[in-house]
Order: sequence, then C-alpha cells, then structure tokens
Amino acid sequence: MTAVAALTIFLIAFYFIATEKANKVTVVLIASGAMAVLGLVPGSEVFFSEHEGIDWNVIFLLLGMMVIVGIIKQTGVFEFLAIWAAKRARGKPYRLMVMLMVITAIASPFLDNVTTIMLVAPVTVVVCGRLRIPAQPYLIAEVLASNIGGAATLIGDPPNIIIGSRGGLTFTDFLVHMAPIVVVVFVLFVIFARFLFRKAFQHAPEELEAVMALQERRAITDPAMLRRCLIVFGAVVIGFGLHAVVHIDPAIVALVGAGLMLLVTKADVSDVLAEIEWPTLVFFMGLFVMVAGLVHTGVIATIGTWAAGAFGDNHLLAATALLFGSTALGAFFDNIPYVATMAPIVEGMVAGVPDPATGQALWWSFALGADFGGNGTAVAASANVVAIGIAARTGNPIGFWQFTKYGIVVTVLSSMIAWVYVWLRYFL
Repeated sequence: MTAVAALTIFLIAFYFIATEKANKVTVVLIASGAMAVLGLVPGSEVFFSEHEGIDWNVIFLLLGMMVIVGIIKQTGVFEFLAIWAAKRARGKPYRLMVMLMVITAIASPFLDNVTTIMLVAPVTVVVCGRLRIPAQPYLIAEVLASNIGGAATLIGDPPNIIIGSRGGLTFTDFLVHMAPIVVVVFVLFVIFARFLFRKAFQHAPEELEAVMALQERRAITDPAMLRRCLIVFGAVVIGFGLHAVVHIDPAIVALVGAGLMLLVTKADVSDVLAEIEWPTLVFFMGLFVMVAGLVHTGVIATIGTWAAGAFGDNHLLAATALLFGSTALGAFFDNIPYVATMAPIVEGMVAGVPDPATGQALWWSFALGADFGGNGTAVAASANVVAIGIAARTGNPIGFWQFTKYGIVVTVLSSMIAWVYVWLRYFL
C-alpha cells in the first residue's frame, strides 16, 4: 500500500508539473510534504542520504554557478557578444541566426542552458527589432542550440548534473563521451536550420545602418571586472576538468569559484543573491524528496528489476530503449523530473552489467535521450519555457505548436544520429 500511495502522489504531482496547471514549486512542496506526513520517505534521512533523499551536490553546484553567472552578467559581456554577432552578420538573417546559435551553443556547456537563454534572448529581441524581422525563429533556434550544446558537459544541462551525481560520472567523462556527438549534431543542425527556418529569413537592407550603429563596446560596463571574472571562471572550468584527479566534488569547485569571484570583483552580495533562481533550487529539493518516496517504498527497485529482466543480456537493446524512450518521454514532460525519476532505475540496470564500459554506455544513452528530448516540445525543458516567457513579455509570442513543429523535427533527427553514435562507439 505504501508503494501505491507514493506512486499515486508522484503521478498526480508529475501531471500538474507537466501540464503547468499549477506552479511547479508549489506542487513539489505539497507532494513532498504529503509523502513525509504519510511516512513514505526515510524520516530525517531524507536530508542526509544521497540515494534516498536530497542530493546536495546538485543543489550546491547549481547555487555556485548561479552566483558566478550573476556576477558575470553585471559586466555586460553577453550583450557585447550578441551585438557583435549581429554586426558581423551585416543584417543577413541566416548569418545572424548562425552567429547567435554558435554563441548560445558555446556558452551552454559552461553555463546551464536556462541561464544562457535568459541572457541571450532579450538582446536577440532588441537586435531583431532593429532589423525589423520576426524574433520568434531566432529565439526558437537559440533554444534548440542551447539544449544541444548543453548536453556536452556535466553542468550544461540540469539533467546531466543529476546523471553525473547518480552515475559517478565526472566533468571529464562528459567531455570525452558526450562532446563529440554534440559537436556533430550541432553542425548538422546549423546546416539544417537554413531549410528549417527558410520562411523566416526576411532581409531588410534598409535597417542594416541601425544595427551597424550599435556600439558593442559600450555594453561592457566594467572591463576590469570582466577580466577578473574570466580568470576566476577559467579556473573553475579547469577545476571541473581536474575533478577526477584532485577528488574535489564539482559542487565544491563551484562554491569556491563563487566565493573567489565575489572577493575579486567586490560585487554587491545582495544584488548577486537577487539573481539566483531560488524557485529552481527549491523545486529540485522538493523533487528529490518525491523521488526518495519512490525509492524508499520500493517502486524504483520494482521497475528496475523488471527493466533488467526485460532486456536481459542484450545491452544494445537496453541502450536503444533508454535513448529513444528518454527522447519520447522527455519531449512531453520536463526532462528534469523525468531524469530524477529514471536515474535510480538506470543505476540499477548499470549495476547488473559486468563490463564497466558497457554500463557507462547505458548512462550516455540515457543522457543523450533526455537532453535531446528537451527540444521536442515547448514544455520539454526549462530553457524552452523561459524563452517563451521572454518572447511573450517582449511582444513576440511563441505558441506551443509554433515551437513544437521545429523542435520535434530536430529531436527526431538528433536522437537518430545519437543512436548511430552509441552503436558505433560502444557496441560495434
């Protein structure tokens, strides 16, 4: 009965999160509170157990990166890059789209894709306004590029943070196994975008003068502060890369980096804390408690046992099911709660694989499916929802199906390419 109760509470909460019929933070707090009151979570252990409670490594990694990004944002460097791209494109729509996608895709592996979109999207709206061209296609293309680019690293996409923590995968592991296919998929997406968005490329030569008049250097509000930020940020990225060597958790690296950046920039702590997405952090904590209820009552173990038995020793079939199953489910549900729910199941499947390399292939298949599935629909990833909100506030509304008709095509193609990569690299 406890398993049924936990599963019922979780599914009801998941429904409201996926359909956005209620605030997701409110939903997870009510659901996690209900599980605690009914004794479906392991009591106070929910605050201390990594596998049956809140994963603080994930929470503090996000917190540290949010502080770092909040400080870097004050320098105006992201606005500089967007204006620079628009001028180099010389008003040509496709070239402009490529420049913006490249900037977004390069930033996303090192900043989480939600933050990247929040920084780049408003400037995109301004530049498109100057050119008098519709901003919606460019915003959609940026989101798709962000979700693809963010898959390359441990910190680029929130699902990766959860997968890395659960699977014991390092920042370097993600670079070695995920980055190659991400580069391939992104390059093909850039080429394909020329045809996918062809109806949106309206050239307005008479507006080029207005864009060329923008002074990108003026966007940099504090060059000295920017230099200090880049030095600290570079050290943080190096710290992530050496995680497996120095045995310092990425969350510690991010927190130390945040402290150093506050120290060297002398940024106002109150202003920086105001930039932190506290609702996102609370959402993660509540979500971990909900998943703890499924683990503690045996729901996850039951599903994992069934999955392991269904695939037996056919690990390629298991990898295929994880990749395409995660793509399909991730396209219709926010990939953060999906990954948080499935990670313990995948962990159980990997535990039954005698070959460590093959076991890791299951993790990479899971990550690729979840990350690329985030492009499937307008509600599949947090970055999608953020971009749509920015578009609506700036008078450039993006409808559910307007986004989805592009996203679903990119998702199908990217997941097929990813499957070929998994097959060739790990099983052929």
